[in-house]
Amino acid sequence: MGRLEGRSILITGAAQGMGKAIAMRAAREGAAAITLADIQAEKGQISAREVAELGARTRFVLTDLRSKEAICDMVAEAADLGGGLDVLVNNAGITDDGLTGGPQTLDSLTEEQWDDLMDINVKAMWRAARAAVPWLRKSERNPAIVNAASVASTFAYPGIPGYSVAKGAVSMLTQMMAADYAPFGIRCNAYAPGAIATPMLMHSIESAEDPAEMTRLTSGPHLIKRLGDPDEAATLACFLASAEASFMTGAIIRVDGGTAAWRGNS
Repeated sequence: MGRLEGRSILITGAAQGMGKAIAMRAAREGAAAITLADIQAEKGQISAREVAELGARTRFVLTDLRSKEAICDMVAEAADLGGGLDVLVNNAGITDDGLTGGPQTLDSLTEEQWDDLMDINVKAMWRAARAAVPWLRKSERNPAIVNAASVASTFAYPGIPGYSVAKGAVSMLTQMMAADYAPFGIRCNAYAPGAIATPMLMHSIESAEDPAEMTRLTSGPHLIKRLGDPDEAATLACFLASAEASFMTGAIIRVDGGTAAWRGNS
């Protein structure tokens, strides 16, 4: 039996990158029903088919995480597919340059852009948890919420101020969820990746004037001198979702290649 055997799981930002990797690993680890939510319709449908080939009941739900109604519909769809909900993975997020097309400062971001960064990276997690908790309370399979934090939860990163502030909030949000939902038997933890070779990051690297130098700078803070693989983050996320982490809640676990151990850049 896999460590996620029989679970009903909802994963946001699952069309590609870490979200897709989490969905694929969850299927390999025995999840019975996996709902993939994303704003990218075509990629989401393709990813859902690939997950279904691994044996899980699968559904893709087109979701704009800036919309309260869309988030409520997303959770309802996941509960319908799985006959309930055991795990919510709040993986979706967007960086300042991903939203605007280039690096930003606190002064260059418009208020609308700032609001979008907060809505997608923080408020959507809160809304999804609020919608999911009534279902998670009914689960008898060690229910869990797993949030995507970041090394940017701890360190300021030039060029992505909105994302860094939002991920700092995610760290505290995770701990507050752990405290508030513990009486219901719901655990809440977060994984905090370093630079992971997701399509979003690779697009930024490949569009740089010197992609090789950009790769060196991006992975420079890592003690393990390479970019992380999405499945390396997915392995941690699925562990936190499983009963193997049954005595863990309120934890922010780094999968950052050693970045926070020294915070150098070479």
